[in-house]
Amino acid sequence: MRWFEHVEEVLVALLLAAMTLITFMQVVARYVFNYSFVWALELTGVLFAWLIFLGMSYGVRVGAHIGVDALVRHLGPRAARAVGVVAAAACIAYAVLVMVGGVTYVRKMHDVGILMQDLPIEQWIPRLVLPLGFALLGLRFASVLWRMLRGDDVHLLGDEARDALKLKAADANGSRGAAAP
Repeated sequence: MRWFEHVEEVLVALLLAAMTLITFMQVVARYVFNYSFVWALELTGVLFAWLIFLGMSYGVRVGAHIGVDALVRHLGPRAARAVGVVAAAACIAYAVLVMVGGVTYVRKMHDVGILMQDLPIEQWIPRLVLPLGFALLGLRFASVLWRMLRGDDVHLLGDEARDALKLKAADANGSRGAAAP
């Protein structure tokens, strides 16, 4: 799985870098050369969609998704694990449902054969990310469910308060360390 995680991280970084580069080129072309790439906005939108749909599974892996867990934090370990198992199973069901709908949607787009507005690409090709992204999301939640059922400590959600306190402590230590002789 390590190679897959590395590919996932590199792909997310490349998509973000490509979006930034295309947008920068568009701004320079427009304001410096009074020229515009007609395809830039559409391509950036496609890259952004890919970033979002591939980034969903990455967010589950690193525990970056937000959620309301105030009730679960007050439960005992067994009850919290049971709630986590139900939540992971519901997320898998949701991902499978949207993936199947995405496959149907992409098939219909393929049958219609419409090109994108500014790029010479059929619309179904960039929309492949819909079923692909939700398939990856389902696999990621299946991995989480498996780890929960094995009894591993799994954190699905980010803890903004804990992260903020860590940053504040690091800032305070950094400030004191810089002032010390």
